[in-house]
Amino acid sequence: MTLFLIVLFGLIGGVAVGIQSPISSQISQRLGGSLESVFIVHLSGTLIAGTLLLLKGEAHFGNWRVLPWYAAISGVFGVIVISAINFTIPRIGATASVTLVVAGQLIIGLIIDQFGWFETSVREIDVSRLLGVAVLLLGTWLVVRS
Repeated sequence: MTLFLIVLFGLIGGVAVGIQSPISSQISQRLGGSLESVFIVHLSGTLIAGTLLLLKGEAHFGNWRVLPWYAAISGVFGVIVISAINFTIPRIGATASVTLVVAGQLIIGLIIDQFGWFETSVREIDVSRLLGVAVLLLGTWLVVRS
């Protein structure tokens, strides 16, 4: 896969987070609770993923035993992300909220890469990576402070 397609797919994922975030916050505000929003977001995602699996015609759920234990609780992080978005967007806006989520992803991404957690390839923290994250964190500060 070319670097262009990888970057494009990553950017599309970022756009999806940027669109999902204010919609999720809107659900939370209108229904009066973050858990309702989490439920609707995950239910709609389950229905879409289930439909795509049916259309694909094959699923590999029978191999679930090969998954690490933490895979079974990975949905917890989706609950945390949506709850954080639902809490922050009404208070500081969509741009600052999404920026904070991305900043958190950058920080944990550096740590995960450094140690190769979750079977990722090791990419040690070096000066250029630290500088890149520092610039992005400076941008986060500039966005959130205003």
